[in-house]
Amino acid sequence: MRVIDGDTVAVLSADRKMTRCRLYGIDAPEKGQAYGEVSKKSLSDLAYRKVLDVRLTGTDRYGRAICRLLLDGVDINREQVARGMAWVYRRYSQDRAYFDAEAGARSQRLGLWAGTNPVPPWDFRRQ
Repeated sequence: MRVIDGDTVAVLSADRKMTRCRLYGIDAPEKGQAYGEVSKKSLSDLAYRKVLDVRLTGTDRYGRAICRLLLDGVDINREQVARGMAWVYRRYSQDRAYFDAEAGARSQRLGLWAGTNPVPPWDFRRQ
């Protein structure tokens, strides 16, 4: 597996095919954005060199695979949000646990919530 950024990985399947997966329900800071590299490192710490359960949930409008990553039953996508390393991607997520994780990270001022007025990636991309 290769970590691309805080919400994208490339995974090697059992048949040795590399697939790029966008993590379901979250949007992490972009490269060049505050916390972009920190978010990538967090995902790497959680998932790199681990045997993961990769669950395909669909494809996005660009044809990319959308996946949930699980490690021993722990939802890595949600964990990124709980650590303050990503926002819930409200446009695409309906998972209450993700919203609760974001509220917890925000109230504890974890990760990107430690700063004042963090800019969501969807706004950063428009700049």
